[in-house]
Amino acid sequence: IARVYGLNKIQAGEMVEFASGVKGMALNLENENVGIVIFGSDTAIKEGDIVKRTGSIVDVPVGKAMLGRVVDALGVPIDGKGALSAVERRRVEVKAPGIIARKSVHEPMQTGLKAVDSLVPIGRGQRELIIGDRQTGKTAIAIDTILNQKQINAQGTSDSEKLYCVYVAIGQKRSTVAQLVKILSEAGALEYSIIVAATASDPAPLQFLAPYSGCAMGEYFRDNGMHALIIYDDLSKQSVAYRQMSLLLRRPPGREAFPGDVFYLHSRLLERAAKMSDQTGAGS
Repeated sequence: IARVYGLNKIQAGEMVEFASGVKGMALNLENENVGIVIFGSDTAIKEGDIVKRTGSIVDVPVGKAMLGRVVDALGVPIDGKGALSAVERRRVEVKAPGIIARKSVHEPMQTGLKAVDSLVPIGRGQRELIIGDRQTGKTAIAIDTILNQKQINAQGTSDSEKLYCVYVAIGQKRSTVAQLVKILSEAGALEYSIIVAATASDPAPLQFLAPYSGCAMGEYFRDNGMHALIIYDDLSKQSVAYRQMSLLLRRPPGREAFPGDVFYLHSRLLERAAKMSDQTGAGS
């Protein structure tokens, strides 16, 4: 993190730029200084550097041009396939839809696993926790679900029948993410998927931001009457990254040194997954 003096009219969550070109985000607004988390390498930043406001809250590119791409938490492509053609941008932090804008979940989301689909079916717009010990196949369930959408999307005629997938990898090894990309591209599933990767070697602020970025990309489909599935793998790594940032920003720690708002960190993210009412486009 960096402490910056003299940014008087900065907004909470605003993007700033350091002299080295590295971006950051204002998280702590205090009386005499601003606590900024750094999105990138902090090696080129030194005491006394000039920091500029960008005037915009942190946002990411969204749209169908993102499909088939691997991007980092700021929406910058990291797959070597050139720049994005997406023009629309969305804020990463938005309020979840209200009660009136929602509808109860009623369309099935086929995972392709008979045990799940028959006993505990998951609907479009539903939130589901996959919990279990290590190496028990939690990620495998998620990947199988993405692969299973291939035949469903092939049968679907309109955009409102298809299901687009967003996979957010938080704090995973780069080799694991590369393996996932390989599996999806070999199965032809990358064409309807977006992968947002904040790997273990990325700084904590990027691991903290990645789920919100992925959510903003999924919300584009939801708000335009389409359907999207988003997978966060996994949110305990995001909590650890957030704990690091909060302790460095001198926020009071609670149990296991997690900050008090660690639950709000996830609730405000997960509440953004919803089934919209017919008046608001019926997306999910």
